[in-house]
Amino acid sequence: MGVFYLYPINYCYMEIGCLPFNKTGVFSSLMEDYVSQAAGLRSFYGNSPDVAGLNAQRTLKKAVYTQAQRTVLQDVLREQYRDLKAVDVVERQIELLGDPKTTTVVTGHQLNLFSGPLYFLYKIISVINLAEALSDQKTLGAVVPVYWMATEDHDFEEINFFKVNGVKLQWTPKHKISGPVGRYATKGLEAILPALEALLGTHKNAQYLVELFEDAYVKQPTLAKATRYFAHTLFGDKGLVVIDGDHPALKKMLIPHIEKDLFEQLAFKHVSQTAQSLLDKNYHVQVNPRPINYFYMEDGLRERIVAVEGGFEVLNTKKFFTPLEMKAHIASNPENFSPNVIARPLYQELILPNIAYTGGGGELAYWLELKDYFDSHGVLFPVLMLRNSALLMSEKQLKKWRKMGLTTEDLFLKRDPLINKKIRAISNIELDLSPLRDQLHKQFISLQQLAQETDASFLGAVQAQEVKQLKGINSLEKKLLLAQKRKLKDQVVRLSQLHESLFPGQSLQERSTNFSEFYAQYGSQLLHTLQKELDPLKNGFSVISL
Repeated sequence: MGVFYLYPINYCYMEIGCLPFNKTGVFSSLMEDYVSQAAGLRSFYGNSPDVAGLNAQRTLKKAVYTQAQRTVLQDVLREQYRDLKAVDVVERQIELLGDPKTTTVVTGHQLNLFSGPLYFLYKIISVINLAEALSDQKTLGAVVPVYWMATEDHDFEEINFFKVNGVKLQWTPKHKISGPVGRYATKGLEAILPALEALLGTHKNAQYLVELFEDAYVKQPTLAKATRYFAHTLFGDKGLVVIDGDHPALKKMLIPHIEKDLFEQLAFKHVSQTAQSLLDKNYHVQVNPRPINYFYMEDGLRERIVAVEGGFEVLNTKKFFTPLEMKAHIASNPENFSPNVIARPLYQELILPNIAYTGGGGELAYWLELKDYFDSHGVLFPVLMLRNSALLMSEKQLKKWRKMGLTTEDLFLKRDPLINKKIRAISNIELDLSPLRDQLHKQFISLQQLAQETDASFLGAVQAQEVKQLKGINSLEKKLLLAQKRKLKDQVVRLSQLHESLFPGQSLQERSTNFSEFYAQYGSQLLHTLQKELDPLKNGFSVISL
């Protein structure tokens, strides 16, 4: 395996395989401005996403994270890892979390079956590599990479499938299930095994994947335990620590913050103000807060808490609490309260000695709405790191791409513009009628001047005639291009097929393709190559040749 880009550290050149984020067309203006550290966004985050900012964050976090918090965290992790095969490096990581100098870097992800899309791997490897890069600075302490499992989500339809070779493998329980997904029993997932084996084949790597799926998603009792087993098997030897926030001891730390949300509505106030500030700067707002940002949670139940006359109720249930009853219940049963997308980041930063959160563009967009909310709760806001993104190409695909004379920047064109560009490049006739349009426009400028000098009432007719003739030229250009496409049909078909293999359904590979397609072919070397080539401190979309 290899990579076909070369660049100095922290920078990449788009012409040799690494495209700056703002050249891909897949990131929002908010993310492009954040990555480039635009001055207008400075008030929406704390320390900058670079080594200097991360080291400054370490000093701040170590000053506020207590030894008591470390002890609780270690106890919970030891309990959650009790039934897993011991891995020395993970045990050392948990021990290190008791050291006052140790900090963490974390990423979070839904409990997608078998990792879901490829970018799950990129998230995990981003934090592993970031932790390794920062841990080299021994005087500042160790840095532990953490995967936060989103066990309390209840969007089952978002996570109950994955795709292999374009085929959707879906978990369809016989009976309706509800509540936090991490508590779902894995019964019924064994039905996926025959289809997975048929799609992957019977060679060594494929057999390993089928066994991994069975050991994780059939033999483990819940989806949370299955996901931890899966991540631990793939990345435990790299020092990844997996945590489940659905635990009473961790929720106890959250008690005063739950109360502030329900009784003072600080999140609603501060996040709404920040969201408006982003809108005023013409940025899209990713999420909007609710007056109350917690769910009430039990087995089979996760429903919103809303304020009503005389107290609080849990939607779609008969549960009602007076203010006094609610305070008492929060104090005695904090595990029944589950933060939503707004409140969860604060919970995460409260229970971990964390310095940085690594996420995708959509995630960081809503994190940028949260700093004032964090400040109002007295919780330190982390450094925000945009995860690595990559496009994986086989050697055969790379040879085809190069043979067609296409560039890295061409990769991110939509299919039709890409085909049009290629057809124009290889055609033996001139298909770009822009010079003709320019010439026509100049002629009509002269006609407009003539009309102005004779009778200004003719101006409208002249302008209408220009529009009509430009439409005619545009229509002719499209017809010429279409005719040339038919003439060069073989080229169009080959390019379309190659583009579809790299961008399935014209979407990013990392958002649709499961890792198993590549692991079946390359085995564990896939993970080694990704860890070697993905640099969490580099800003750019990497194109990697396998």
